[in-house]
Amino acid sequence: MKFTEELRHATKESWEKSLNHPFVQGIVKGDLPLETFKYYILQDIYYLKHYGKVHAIAASQAEDFKLTALLADKARFTAEAELTVHNEHAKILHITKEDMDNFKPAPTAYAYTSHLYRATMSGNLAHTIAAILPCYWLYADIGKENEHATPDLEIYRNWINMYASDRFQDSTNDMIDLLNTLVEDMSDREKEKVKEQFIIAKEYELRFWEMAYTFENWFSESKK
Repeated sequence: MKFTEELRHATKESWEKSLNHPFVQGIVKGDLPLETFKYYILQDIYYLKHYGKVHAIAASQAEDFKLTALLADKARFTAEAELTVHNEHAKILHITKEDMDNFKPAPTAYAYTSHLYRATMSGNLAHTIAAILPCYWLYADIGKENEHATPDLEIYRNWINMYASDRFQDSTNDMIDLLNTLVEDMSDREKEKVKEQFIIAKEYELRFWEMAYTFENWFSESKK
Protein backbone atom coordinates (compact mmCIF):
# COMPACT_ATOMS: atom_id res chain seq x y z
CA MET A 1 0.00 0.00 0.00
CA LYS A 2 1.36 3.41 -0.98
CA PHE A 3 1.84 5.95 1.78
CA THR A 4 -0.88 8.22 0.40
CA GLU A 5 -3.30 5.29 0.33
CA GLU A 6 -2.62 4.87 4.05
CA LEU A 7 -3.42 8.54 4.54
CA ARG A 8 -6.75 8.20 2.74
CA HIS A 9 -7.61 5.15 4.82
CA ALA A 10 -6.74 7.01 8.03
CA THR A 11 -9.07 9.88 7.07
CA LYS A 12 -11.83 7.81 5.47
CA GLU A 13 -14.61 8.93 7.81
CA SER A 14 -13.64 12.60 7.59
CA TRP A 15 -13.38 12.31 3.81
CA GLU A 16 -16.91 10.95 3.47
CA LYS A 17 -18.27 13.66 5.74
CA SER A 18 -16.55 16.28 3.61
CA LEU A 19 -17.91 14.93 0.33
CA ASN A 20 -21.42 14.79 1.75
CA HIS A 21 -21.36 17.97 3.82
CA PRO A 22 -24.50 20.08 3.23
CA PHE A 23 -22.31 22.97 2.06
CA VAL A 24 -20.83 20.86 -0.76
CA GLN A 25 -24.14 19.20 -1.57
CA GLY A 26 -25.78 22.62 -1.65
CA ILE A 27 -23.37 23.63 -4.42
CA VAL A 28 -23.92 20.37 -6.31
CA LYS A 29 -27.71 20.69 -6.09
CA GLY A 30 -27.62 24.42 -6.67
CA ASP A 31 -29.64 25.36 -3.59
CA LEU A 32 -26.86 26.76 -1.40
CA PRO A 33 -27.74 30.41 -0.59
CA LEU A 34 -25.42 32.78 -2.43
CA GLU A 35 -24.83 34.67 0.82
CA THR A 36 -23.34 31.48 2.29
CA PHE A 37 -21.14 31.00 -0.77
CA LYS A 38 -20.04 34.64 -0.55
CA TYR A 39 -18.95 34.10 3.04
CA TYR A 40 -16.99 31.02 1.92
CA ILE A 41 -15.34 32.85 -0.99
CA LEU A 42 -14.14 35.66 1.27
CA GLN A 43 -12.62 33.12 3.66
CA ASP A 44 -11.18 31.14 0.75
CA ILE A 45 -9.49 34.21 -0.73
CA TYR A 46 -7.77 34.69 2.63
CA TYR A 47 -6.83 31.00 2.73
CA LEU A 48 -5.48 30.93 -0.83
CA LYS A 49 -3.19 33.90 -0.21
CA HIS A 50 -1.47 31.94 2.54
CA TYR A 51 -1.72 28.64 0.67
CA GLY A 52 0.25 30.19 -2.19
CA LYS A 53 2.91 31.47 0.22
CA VAL A 54 3.26 28.00 1.75
CA HIS A 55 3.87 26.62 -1.74
CA ALA A 56 6.64 29.18 -2.14
CA ILE A 57 8.17 28.03 1.16
CA ALA A 58 7.93 24.43 -0.05
CA ALA A 59 9.81 25.45 -3.20
CA SER A 60 12.63 26.83 -1.05
CA GLN A 61 12.77 23.57 0.94
CA ALA A 62 13.29 21.40 -2.15
CA GLU A 63 16.86 20.26 -2.80
CA ASP A 64 16.21 19.31 -6.43
CA PHE A 65 15.96 22.48 -8.53
CA LYS A 66 13.43 20.87 -10.89
CA LEU A 67 11.22 20.31 -7.86
CA THR A 68 11.80 23.89 -6.76
CA ALA A 69 10.60 25.04 -10.18
CA LEU A 70 7.55 22.75 -10.03
CA LEU A 71 6.49 24.03 -6.61
CA ALA A 72 7.17 27.64 -7.57
CA ASP A 73 4.92 27.16 -10.58
CA LYS A 74 2.20 25.77 -8.31
CA ALA A 75 2.61 28.81 -6.06
CA ARG A 76 2.03 30.99 -9.13
CA PHE A 77 -0.97 28.90 -10.18
CA THR A 78 -2.46 29.28 -6.69
CA ALA A 79 -1.93 33.05 -6.78
CA GLU A 80 -3.63 33.21 -10.17
CA ALA A 81 -6.51 31.12 -8.85
CA GLU A 82 -6.93 33.57 -5.96
CA LEU A 83 -7.11 36.49 -8.38
CA THR A 84 -9.53 34.61 -10.65
CA VAL A 85 -11.77 33.75 -7.72
CA HIS A 86 -11.85 37.37 -6.66
CA ASN A 87 -12.37 38.87 -10.10
CA GLU A 88 -14.98 36.40 -11.36
CA HIS A 89 -17.00 36.03 -8.20
CA ALA A 90 -16.79 39.54 -6.76
CA LYS A 91 -19.28 41.00 -9.22
CA ILE A 92 -21.71 38.07 -9.05
CA LEU A 93 -21.61 37.94 -5.26
CA HIS A 94 -21.51 41.73 -4.84
CA ILE A 95 -18.22 41.59 -2.95
CA THR A 96 -17.32 45.22 -2.44
CA LYS A 97 -14.10 47.00 -1.53
CA GLU A 98 -15.70 47.62 1.84
CA ASP A 99 -16.21 43.86 2.27
CA MET A 100 -12.52 43.29 1.58
CA ASP A 101 -11.35 46.16 3.78
CA ASN A 102 -13.47 44.96 6.71
CA PHE A 103 -12.73 41.26 6.22
CA LYS A 104 -11.63 39.25 9.23
CA PRO A 105 -10.78 35.55 8.94
CA ALA A 106 -12.99 33.19 10.88
CA PRO A 107 -11.35 31.09 13.63
CA THR A 108 -11.13 27.99 11.43
CA ALA A 109 -9.62 29.84 8.46
CA TYR A 110 -7.07 31.44 10.76
CA ALA A 111 -6.25 28.16 12.50
CA TYR A 112 -6.00 26.18 9.27
CA THR A 113 -3.51 28.59 7.69
CA SER A 114 -1.59 28.66 10.96
CA HIS A 115 -1.31 24.87 10.78
CA LEU A 116 0.15 25.12 7.26
CA TYR A 117 2.86 27.50 8.45
CA ARG A 118 3.54 25.27 11.46
CA ALA A 119 4.12 22.35 9.09
CA THR A 120 6.75 24.36 7.22
CA MET A 121 8.52 25.11 10.51
CA SER A 122 9.71 21.50 10.66
CA GLY A 123 12.05 22.34 7.80
CA ASN A 124 11.02 19.08 6.15
CA LEU A 125 9.48 19.27 2.69
CA ALA A 126 7.44 16.10 3.26
CA HIS A 127 5.68 17.75 6.22
CA THR A 128 4.79 20.77 4.12
CA ILE A 129 3.48 18.72 1.21
CA ALA A 130 1.46 16.50 3.56
CA ALA A 131 -0.19 19.59 5.04
CA ILE A 132 -1.15 21.13 1.69
CA LEU A 133 -2.18 17.89 -0.03
CA PRO A 134 -5.68 17.45 1.52
CA CYS A 135 -6.84 20.69 -0.10
CA TYR A 136 -5.76 19.48 -3.52
CA TRP A 137 -7.05 15.96 -3.10
CA LEU A 138 -10.43 16.67 -1.54
CA TYR A 139 -11.34 19.34 -4.10
CA ALA A 140 -10.20 17.03 -6.91
CA ASP A 141 -12.47 14.30 -5.56
CA ILE A 142 -15.40 16.70 -5.28
CA GLY A 143 -14.84 17.84 -8.85
CA LYS A 144 -14.50 14.32 -10.24
CA GLU A 145 -17.43 12.89 -8.29
CA ASN A 146 -19.73 15.72 -9.36
CA GLU A 147 -18.41 16.50 -12.84
CA HIS A 148 -21.79 15.73 -14.39
CA ALA A 149 -23.76 17.82 -11.89
CA THR A 150 -25.78 20.64 -13.43
CA PRO A 151 -26.78 23.13 -10.72
CA ASP A 152 -28.91 25.95 -12.07
CA LEU A 153 -26.49 28.66 -10.95
CA GLU A 154 -23.58 29.15 -13.35
CA ILE A 155 -21.26 30.15 -10.51
CA TYR A 156 -21.70 26.70 -8.95
CA ARG A 157 -21.24 24.91 -12.27
CA ASN A 158 -18.00 26.80 -12.83
CA TRP A 159 -16.78 25.97 -9.32
CA ILE A 160 -17.31 22.25 -9.90
CA ASN A 161 -15.83 22.34 -13.39
CA MET A 162 -12.66 24.04 -12.16
CA TYR A 163 -11.88 21.14 -9.83
CA ALA A 164 -13.03 18.49 -12.30
CA SER A 165 -10.69 19.89 -14.96
CA ASP A 166 -7.78 17.82 -16.24
CA ARG A 167 -5.38 20.53 -15.15
CA PHE A 168 -6.49 20.38 -11.54
CA GLN A 169 -6.69 16.58 -11.52
CA ASP A 170 -3.17 16.32 -12.96
CA SER A 171 -1.83 18.86 -10.48
CA THR A 172 -3.33 16.86 -7.62
CA ASN A 173 -1.77 13.64 -8.89
CA ASP A 174 1.61 15.41 -9.09
CA MET A 175 1.38 16.24 -5.39
CA ILE A 176 0.27 12.73 -4.44
CA ASP A 177 3.21 11.22 -6.35
CA LEU A 178 5.58 13.75 -4.83
CA LEU A 179 4.63 12.87 -1.27
CA ASN A 180 5.02 9.16 -1.95
CA THR A 181 8.52 9.84 -3.32
CA LEU A 182 9.53 12.05 -0.39
CA VAL A 183 8.74 9.41 2.24
CA GLU A 184 10.33 6.45 0.43
CA ASP A 185 13.45 6.33 2.61
CA MET A 186 11.84 7.53 5.83
CA SER A 187 11.58 5.47 8.99
CA ASP A 188 8.15 4.49 10.27
CA ARG A 189 8.54 7.05 13.05
CA GLU A 190 9.25 9.83 10.58
CA LYS A 191 6.32 8.77 8.42
CA GLU A 192 3.99 9.01 11.41
CA LYS A 193 4.96 12.65 11.88
CA VAL A 194 4.24 13.34 8.21
CA LYS A 195 0.95 11.48 8.50
CA GLU A 196 -0.08 13.68 11.41
CA GLN A 197 0.33 16.82 9.29
CA PHE A 198 -2.00 15.36 6.67
CA ILE A 199 -4.65 14.22 9.16
CA ILE A 200 -4.79 17.59 10.91
CA ALA A 201 -5.09 19.43 7.61
CA LYS A 202 -7.85 17.07 6.48
CA GLU A 203 -9.81 17.78 9.65
CA TYR A 204 -9.49 21.48 8.97
CA GLU A 205 -10.86 20.91 5.45
CA LEU A 206 -14.03 19.45 6.96
CA ARG A 207 -14.23 22.25 9.49
CA PHE A 208 -13.83 24.80 6.69
CA TRP A 209 -17.11 23.61 5.17
CA GLU A 210 -18.81 23.80 8.56
CA MET A 211 -17.31 27.24 9.15
CA ALA A 212 -18.84 28.51 5.91
CA TYR A 213 -22.16 26.75 6.39
CA THR A 214 -22.67 28.19 9.89
CA PHE A 215 -21.11 31.64 9.28
CA GLU A 216 -18.61 30.93 12.03
CA ASN A 217 -17.27 33.93 13.89
CA TRP A 218 -15.21 34.74 16.95
CA PHE A 219 -16.84 34.33 20.35
CA SER A 220 -16.46 38.04 21.11
CA GLU A 221 -18.33 38.88 17.91
CA SER A 222 -21.18 36.49 18.68
CA LYS A 223 -21.74 38.27 21.98
CA LYS A 224 -22.24 41.68 20.33
